[in-house]
Amino acid sequence: RSDPRMRSIIDISLPLDSNLPVWPNSAGVIVERVLDISKGDCVNNSHLSCDVHAGTHIDAPLHHLINGAGVEQTALTDLIGEVHVVELLHTGVITKELLEGLSLPGNAQRLLIKTQNSHLWAKKSSVFNPSYVALTPDAAEWVVDNGIRLVGIDYLSVEPFNTGSQTHTILLNAKVVILEGLNLSHVQSGTYELICLPIKLVGAEGAPARVILRTLE
Repeated sequence: RSDPRMRSIIDISLPLDSNLPVWPNSAGVIVERVLDISKGDCVNNSHLSCDVHAGTHIDAPLHHLINGAGVEQTALTDLIGEVHVVELLHTGVITKELLEGLSLPGNAQRLLIKTQNSHLWAKKSSVFNPSYVALTPDAAEWVVDNGIRLVGIDYLSVEPFNTGSQTHTILLNAKVVILEGLNLSHVQSGTYELICLPIKLVGAEGAPARVILRTLE
């Protein structure tokens, strides 16, 4: 029997496979079977080749800052805890003005933004969409000024396509964890517990992550 004290688990990670849309010119994801029981090997064994920014992943400061910290230095206290999921479904870009209009508590430290991007995951499109919704630099400044330690978005970048790197740089200079490639298509706005566990890749500027939400009691 299920324990009535257990809270619901909502997986907001993307499946990592070769059908996943990836950034232009990215190496993407390749999972190759190198040992195969059906071919006479004693075990099945696979080799993974993966862009660390494919699928659901975090960005560490090293992604845009030459002497920034690597992903293995990211504090678990930033990655686990109360999180606020908000919906901004009717905009092509996320600005400071839109974020100011949210009714977030003053002590909010983690923010996930559900946009029209999530419809792309629901449709299971394998083609990269450069028109995804993301944050302007002034929105990034709002995140920093309001003490938010982690911000997540439901496509492959927190920054609009081909607009430079100012949004990333503002966030990463302030050591805000950037969580990208979320699937929020099945998530309602509200407050949850976030558990985000990126692979502990030493010296890397980002890492794939398994990310879940748990409902609060």
